[in-house]
Amino acid sequence: MVMVGKDLSLSTAMNARTIGSGTDTVVLAHGFGTDQSVWDKIVPFLTQRCRVVLFDWAFAGSVEDPTLFDPVKYSTFDAFADDLISLLDEMNLKSVFFMGHSMSGMIGCVASTKRPELFTRLILVGASPRYINVEGYEGGFEIPDVEQLLSSMESNFHQWASNFASLGVGPGDPISVDKNVLEKVVIPCTIIQTTNDVAVPVSVGDYMMKMIKAKSTVEIIEAGHFPQLTAHVQFLEVLSGVLGFDL
Repeated sequence: MVMVGKDLSLSTAMNARTIGSGTDTVVLAHGFGTDQSVWDKIVPFLTQRCRVVLFDWAFAGSVEDPTLFDPVKYSTFDAFADDLISLLDEMNLKSVFFMGHSMSGMIGCVASTKRPELFTRLILVGASPRYINVEGYEGGFEIPDVEQLLSSMESNFHQWASNFASLGVGPGDPISVDKNVLEKVVIPCTIIQTTNDVAVPVSVGDYMMKMIKAKSTVEIIEAGHFPQLTAHVQFLEVLSGVLGFDL
């Protein structure tokens, strides 16, 4: 988990905050290359109906202490999942609706296999268990594509972030999730897939629905990798059905 100083709580280090009120708690987790501001368009609607928890992962530029992120330690989703579990425990949260965008969808899946009582439902937005194509599975990228992506990130990260913001792909395929992890997910899932996601083909949503052990559904939105930003009205319409409220 994130190593913080004795006078600094995990929730403080990860910029965690709770806003809104209601019976249900929705935890929003951003993806790679972004921070909690990626949810800004939908937060005002959610906070009128439920408690909303936002936070930043250790790699986010908004986290004040850059030493919190260790690229070796965070080369697997398990380290992120442990941070999520520790954060929920510190904030005394259980039975939450967890909404994870991109890589955070998979982090939520891993965390739910370790501590299922913390979650009521997983909402997986543009998530993918693996970004590289293999026989029988379309991940969206060939190995040379990923190598070029990593090279661009290494040579000029800020330029990469500008050019590839629409992708939001995690830092390589080594953190891909084994299919056996999906088979261990016993928490009901809503998989939100978009039609124009250059990082995650539509077929990935169907694959995940088949592999996840718990009851899951796939919702399709006409948008790119960030529907909460580019199609937030349609996104909220889907969420209203999942969370049981009217817009």
